[in-house]
Amino acid sequence: MDVTTTPPVKRVVAGATAAPDGSSSDTSSGGAAARNGGHHHRRSSSLGGENHPFFEYFGWVYHLGVNTIGHEYCHLRFLFIKGKYMEMYKRDPHENPGIKPIRKGVIGHTLMIEEAGRQKVNHGDIYVIRFYNRLDETKKGQIACATAGEARKWMEAFDHAKQQAEYEISRGVSARNKLNMETEIDLEAHRPRVRRYASGLKRLIKIGQGPESLLRQSSDLGGSVGDGYFEGDVGDAVEAHQWKCVRTVNGVRIFEDVSDSKSGRGRGVLVKSVGVVDASSDTVFEVILNLDRHRRYEWDMLTGDLELVDSYDGHYDVVHGTYDPKYLTRWQSKRDFVFSRQWFCGQDGTYTILQIPAIHKKRPPRNGYRRTKISPSTWEVRSLNMPMGSSGAKCLVTQMLEIHSSGWCRWKKNSSSKFEKTIHYALLSQVSSLKEYIGANPALKVESSTMVVQSKHSNASSSSGDYEDIDVQDQFYDAIAAASSSSEDEDSDDDGELDKKDMKVKLKNVSWAITSLALKRTSGQDANKELDSSVAPITIDPSQFHGSMQQERDGIDSNCWSSPSGKGFMIRGKTYLKDNAKIIGGDPLLKLIAVDWLKADKAADRISLHPKCLVQSDAGKKLPFILVFNLQVPAKPNYNLVLYYACSRPVNKDSLLGKFVDGTDAYRDSRFKLIPSIVEGYWMVKRAVGTKACLLGKAVTCRYLRQDNFLEIDVDIGSSSVARSVIGLVLGYVTSLVVDLGILIEAKEEGELPEYVLGTVQLNCIRLDSAVALEVVQGSA
Repeated sequence: MDVTTTPPVKRVVAGATAAPDGSSSDTSSGGAAARNGGHHHRRSSSLGGENHPFFEYFGWVYHLGVNTIGHEYCHLRFLFIKGKYMEMYKRDPHENPGIKPIRKGVIGHTLMIEEAGRQKVNHGDIYVIRFYNRLDETKKGQIACATAGEARKWMEAFDHAKQQAEYEISRGVSARNKLNMETEIDLEAHRPRVRRYASGLKRLIKIGQGPESLLRQSSDLGGSVGDGYFEGDVGDAVEAHQWKCVRTVNGVRIFEDVSDSKSGRGRGVLVKSVGVVDASSDTVFEVILNLDRHRRYEWDMLTGDLELVDSYDGHYDVVHGTYDPKYLTRWQSKRDFVFSRQWFCGQDGTYTILQIPAIHKKRPPRNGYRRTKISPSTWEVRSLNMPMGSSGAKCLVTQMLEIHSSGWCRWKKNSSSKFEKTIHYALLSQVSSLKEYIGANPALKVESSTMVVQSKHSNASSSSGDYEDIDVQDQFYDAIAAASSSSEDEDSDDDGELDKKDMKVKLKNVSWAITSLALKRTSGQDANKELDSSVAPITIDPSQFHGSMQQERDGIDSNCWSSPSGKGFMIRGKTYLKDNAKIIGGDPLLKLIAVDWLKADKAADRISLHPKCLVQSDAGKKLPFILVFNLQVPAKPNYNLVLYYACSRPVNKDSLLGKFVDGTDAYRDSRFKLIPSIVEGYWMVKRAVGTKACLLGKAVTCRYLRQDNFLEIDVDIGSSSVARSVIGLVLGYVTSLVVDLGILIEAKEEGELPEYVLGTVQLNCIRLDSAVALEVVQGSA
């Protein structure tokens, strides 16, 4: 099956917002488009609100599901997202005026979006996006795209639609009631009927024989990335690596880690090669992951002969490879190897691929080959921001590996060293080969980031107003998860007429002003203003609070915790919205008073309601406010890392923290941020965890419990396949890791800057067997 689809095309109907000087400024990506020579029309949308841009996305995707007789299917469908509404068609409605959607519904604020990784369908690889309702995970569905880049852009599209629903909730009671009425529609009412079984089966057979292939269009990798979308090369935590360039080969720099800290490396040397490739990160990621022998022969001299042995959750597979060492040495015996690949895309769009030697029962050592263990290595592919008006896309490609060869030092001093005949050098040269391969194939460099796309604006007389009065008959999840094998499922709907207009659209990761109703400040955010200064502070006595994990005492303890300063974290500075500048964090606002390391048969929510929890103790009830951060770690058994933060004064309700504590779950999801950092440990785990800040509510399912003097945040790491994969690697090395975590509330408006560190913790070499059993008590809010 040909698995080529097209990414979403975005059109923007933007409102005007008042600039500080009283003039009108464009808040949408259309402003950038106009500067590039496109035509931008600015108007207010009744759906988006006077000061909020209104987005529309449309394009081809694959709809995955199970039909009425239990068979899995993969149908090509045209999705149209307008505001918070979604419609699904069998044909492009722009080319077929008057066609009715087969499904339509609301993308609610409780929608959770997860990248489910790669799957093989009819001999082709597709990238799956999974949806579910965080309040009812039985409501779920899947769509898929041909490339990882397309999947990422569709995830942005759905996220914008979700934010539109969140904004409408913030407008008031009437909007909330309308959304509640829409989301309470009976999801089972429009499932395919049993009486349609015969005609539906015939139609499925007919579709499978050809009509879908006629609808397929070539992929152009979809919308571009706006300025400032990526936050730069550095992470949000201070790293210990100190890289020194030791050689430049074919335009690619080769570095050695010369830092004093050698933890996690044994006697080896950590090296990396870095090069700029003239293509998007999506394209480079696809090339690296592709196992097609004919393509790999063009750039990969070492691991060109690869075959897939096993594939797991869409983000993890095992491959077997062979190579002939005559290209490297005089030895003639052929070699083979087995290694696992684990990959994921961060919230900043950076791709990471981990490659680790492996053993698999399907590929035991074979006669005539010498089994070789390939050194652990990582790929990191990050898009580079391009100056306004420049053409093409560029990305920074980094390959890092650990070298145990004694010839490394001699090679640095002597270019004729035998190191150039080793596997390590062949691996380091892959970046250079990749750069030349893509440069010699112009088709790989064609990106729609500079492409003029045919885009359309909604007619002002029939745009979002039509959607406001729609009697929405299907919920979003019904549209994604239900089979659409019968024409009787095509619900009627009146589409507004569309005027075709040519324009250049520059896709930008717009930060929605859901929280623009918050109090505007004229000065920078002061952490001390987060607490009520009119109330005298109380003295927090740490001896009154005890968790199951001990606090570090003499600096050499293990299996313990401490609370470092915020100097190890980079946070948004006062001018971040203008120049993306970050500053070193200060002391945390909240005091870490205890840590619990617990285990249970299933993930434990609402720890604060447990009668033995310190929140329920007499001392805990006297504290003005406690933030309970409950990290649920999926394993056998399940673990809970529970952090208790307290403050000496009540929280100022008009502050950023106050709005977070008493805000909606949607607001909290869009603001709560975690910065991880592996201070000491195996370098591969460091690369897997990274140092970039993560909005937890957008990566995993977060549940909140607000009662009395506390707020509990339950973070379900197991709700994301990517997070499960990473935490699985971390648990394998956890007894030798020193981990720093910083939590904060993301500042999105100028009056909220600079950010401040809410709380920190350092976990020193945790032992899994030290977890204390917890009897899960399900309290009621």
